[in-house]
Amino acid sequence: MSSYISGATLEKSQDTVRKNQPLTLNLSFKIEGAIRDAFIQKNWEKAYNKHDNGFRMTIEVDVKSGRKVITPLKFVRKAALFWTRNPKIPYRIWVSIVKDDTPNYPLTVEEAQSLLFDVNKVIELSGKDLPSGPHKLSADIRVSWGKHEYTEPEGIRGKTGEVELRAFA
Repeated sequence: MSSYISGATLEKSQDTVRKNQPLTLNLSFKIEGAIRDAFIQKNWEKAYNKHDNGFRMTIEVDVKSGRKVITPLKFVRKAALFWTRNPKIPYRIWVSIVKDDTPNYPLTVEEAQSLLFDVNKVIELSGKDLPSGPHKLSADIRVSWGKHEYTEPEGIRGKTGEVELRAFA
C-alpha cells in the first residue's frame, strides 16, 4: 500500500480581482494511505525506543495560472515523540504536532493524524500578481518525508482542479 493525496481542492474568494485588490484562495487536501496508517501510537513507542523521535514532512505548492507559476509555497509539518505523564493519555509515549509554527497536543491518535495529514491553507495573492484577462488557477502539490522506524522515505504528488476568475487593470 502506498501513500497518496486525496480531496485536493482550490477555492477562490471572488470571481473577479482588480490590481489593487487582494485575492484569497483556500487550498485543502488530505494525505492518506500507508503513512497515515503507520502513524499510530504503537509505532511511536517503537520509534522512540530506537531514538527516532521526530517526523518532518515538507509540503510544496505551486499556484499556477495555466502553466505559469504565480506563487510557490513551502511549509513544514513536524511531529515530536515524547515521554508523557498526562493523566488524560493512557500511554507513556505520545506526540506533539507542530502546525504553522504552533505546537498542538492531541488527545487521540485520530486527532494527531488529522493535525499532521489534513491540510487547509489560506493563500493570499494580490491582483498585481495576475495580468488582466481570464485565468484558470490550479495548484500542484508535492509532499515528502524521510526514513523513519515506521516508514520509508517517499514523495507524493497531487493536483487540484481549476478555478476560473477574471483579472482587471
